[in-house]
Amino acid sequence: MVYVFLAEGFEEVEALTPVDVLRRAEIDVKTVGINSNIIRGSHKIPVITDLDINEIKPDDSIEMIILPGGMPGTLNLESNEKVIEFIDYCNDNEKYISAICAAPSILGHKGLLNGKKATCFPGFESELEGAEYTGESVVRDGRITTAKGAGVALEFALCLVSVLKGKDTADKLRASLQCK
Repeated sequence: MVYVFLAEGFEEVEALTPVDVLRRAEIDVKTVGINSNIIRGSHKIPVITDLDINEIKPDDSIEMIILPGGMPGTLNLESNEKVIEFIDYCNDNEKYISAICAAPSILGHKGLLNGKKATCFPGFESELEGAEYTGESVVRDGRITTAKGAGVALEFALCLVSVLKGKDTADKLRASLQCK
């Protein structure tokens, strides 16, 4: 199971592109609302989530979590104890963690990027505590994948497909989506 956490003010493209692409790859992915099942993105687009965070608990069924950026979405994710519980569970149990735009800052604040290569939205580099900032669009280092922002959401999503289903599946999906 892949969970995509949505908090008020999330960046719509960064959240919904991975959901769409992972579902095309037949990966079981659910959107999870923080404190509601209807979450408004940073551009005021309401999204009805599959689940409310209070309906789920961290367990072995998790393969990956995705933290979209956006403001104040990133701050709302970081301030939610249950989101932090999921991050900690994934880190402690060698599950995949991915974050895009400002959201890699959450991982930096928790010390999860120490000694790892990472990227983020320009201006948040200092929040990637202990990381080697690469400036690349998408960076995978071990079980953590980070990305710069909305403009690379498709590349981010295809990287996540590659992580979960392999490069061949990601390449076939890339071709079907008419990507370079």
